[in-house]
Amino acid sequence: QVQLVESGGGLVQAGGSLRLSCAASGRTFSSYAMGWFRQAPGKEREFVAAIRWSGGVTYYADSVKGRFTGSRDNAKNTVYLQMNSLKPEDTAVYYCAAKKDLRSWYTADYEYDYWGQGTQVTVSS
Repeated sequence: QVQLVESGGGLVQAGGSLRLSCAASGRTFSSYAMGWFRQAPGKEREFVAAIRWSGGVTYYADSVKGRFTGSRDNAKNTVYLQMNSLKPEDTAVYYCAAKKDLRSWYTADYEYDYWGQGTQVTVSS
């Protein structure tokens, strides 16, 4: 069982930056592939970034590639999403997710077993 708690959301102007954190409980955090997703009002949840268990491999949605960077610190049981050059269309609730897996990274939300409660990111124009 893993519990996930996101933080770091807020209101920022277009072009600004935010760093989201996702703190995980449990002693086997390093055995989990992690993902970031987001959901804007009236839209379906969409994939943002995926981070392999070791943190050495990350994969991004085209819409955020080059602007967002995912990372993790297994010693701190925390995964991060650094978001730069934010745009109004990045406004959404951002969720982190975990899947017990040592092989790969995953972009589909149904692959993940555990979810955080989400943190709101609002980008003003």
